[in-house]
Amino acid sequence: MKLVQVAQHADDLERAAGFYTDLLGVAPAAVFDPPGLLFFDLDGVRLLLDRGAPTALLYLQVDDVRAAVERLEHRTHVVTGPHVIFTHEDDALGPAGHEEWQAFVEDSEGNTVGLVSFHPRA
Repeated sequence: MKLVQVAQHADDLERAAGFYTDLLGVAPAAVFDPPGLLFFDLDGVRLLLDRGAPTALLYLQVDDVRAAVERLEHRTHVVTGPHVIFTHEDDALGPAGHEEWQAFVEDSEGNTVGLVSFHPRA
């Protein structure tokens, strides 16, 4: 089984497109308005920003959580700053020997988004 699509609520598609373009570093793959749908391609999984969708808690992997928060803090509220949540001893949930860093920011539509990165253990 493969995850195909995740939906997130967005009231203002243009505003959401700007935020997620900055966060993801890619332009939207498609926009259908009406009815109010905006798609990004995340390595084969579609991120759908939809006026009719409920709020979801997305966790997005970035190269470096600290750098991503620094890049976005001028346009977002940082809910929880970058911090280590776990050190992976094996590959069950992340790369062995790496620290998992997370931060939480608020997107342009008021949804909380988790940012995740993996760094070799210090």
